[in-house]
Amino acid sequence: MSSDQTAATDKLRAAILGGQYLPGERLVEAQLCERLGVSRFNVRAAISELAADGLVKVERNRGAHVRKVSIDEAVEITEVRMVLEGLVAARAATRVTDEQASELDEIGLLMRRAVNAGEFRRYSDLNSRLHGLIRGIAGHGTADGIIETLRGQLVRHQFMLSLHPGRPAISLPQHERIIQAIRERDPKAAEHAMRDHIASVIEALRDMDAGETG
Repeated sequence: MSSDQTAATDKLRAAILGGQYLPGERLVEAQLCERLGVSRFNVRAAISELAADGLVKVERNRGAHVRKVSIDEAVEITEVRMVLEGLVAARAATRVTDEQASELDEIGLLMRRAVNAGEFRRYSDLNSRLHGLIRGIAGHGTADGIIETLRGQLVRHQFMLSLHPGRPAISLPQHERIIQAIRERDPKAAEHAMRDHIASVIEALRDMDAGETG
């Protein structure tokens, strides 16, 4: 893939993950060319790449649109993430430096302040930053790539979950346990803490679905 095609793909991915295109929304090539400032050839390459990642769905005679993910599929994807992110947390615990441990502490403190202040969008941003830092510390390129792809498919559900009443107060102590285990260089505890946290996400997704359909 050329640098122009890569840039087009990155721009479109960021637009979808940033909520500029909603699930089910059509992706019109001419509009994308103008909005992203790239050629139609590069737009088509970007759509094809993101279709392979599961962010976009292309249907014959209907064109491309942002793929919708059902709650059932979101749960399955999160179950896979639980295994991978547990692996990553364990690896991070064996590789973390003192400087990185201090950065984890700082994010944890900011997350607690955000919860106490009711700044849940801020908390959601810090949540993403924390998980990204843990993946960076672990340095597991294969797992990181797969997690990013899976996370992209769940962006709508993750945003809704971050605003779900009471959710940040539940997830905060879970994140603090993950941070503590990594700081203590305890890979087994880090893996268990991360898996417990992701299992809680799965439970919350199911509760949200029950609330919407009940």
